[in-house]
Amino acid sequence: MKSIKKIAFGGGCHWCTEAVFQSLKGVEKVEQGFVASEGGNETFSEAVIVSFFPDEISFQDLVLIHLFTHESTADHSFRNKYRSAIYTMNPRDKEKLESMWGEFQAQFEGKLITKILPFKAFYPSEEMFQNYYYSNPGKPFCKKYIDPKLELLREKFSKKMVSKKTV
Repeated sequence: MKSIKKIAFGGGCHWCTEAVFQSLKGVEKVEQGFVASEGGNETFSEAVIVSFFPDEISFQDLVLIHLFTHESTADHSFRNKYRSAIYTMNPRDKEKLESMWGEFQAQFEGKLITKILPFKAFYPSEEMFQNYYYSNPGKPFCKKYIDPKLELLREKFSKKMVSKKTV
């Protein structure tokens, strides 16, 4: 039996982030909703939990794809609800991520504002919002916000993508 790992990502809108990770080889499941992290009175932010097969897609590849497919260097007034974050499931993954951070930062002109936070809780979005992009590809929101992220994914990471997504 293949081992499955989990990591959670906040990259602005969870509909966008969900569509990006659903498009990747080695990703078993993407759950979108709201994540809280440990350490204080943090608000919940839109995020996804990605269940993946590490022998098919690496932790490092997932993080790099996450950083490239949303505004990981841009700060704005809605950053609590739409936080750029990577939520780690255990201290070992947090340490691994922190040790690789300089390699990730070197690939960007601006400073990465993405937070590395310990995962605490997850509340899924309502069922009608799950699998949003693949259920509503023609909606204006999808055309304006999600299509460009998927195009960027194709340009930079096409070898990591499934050939045709059927969700």
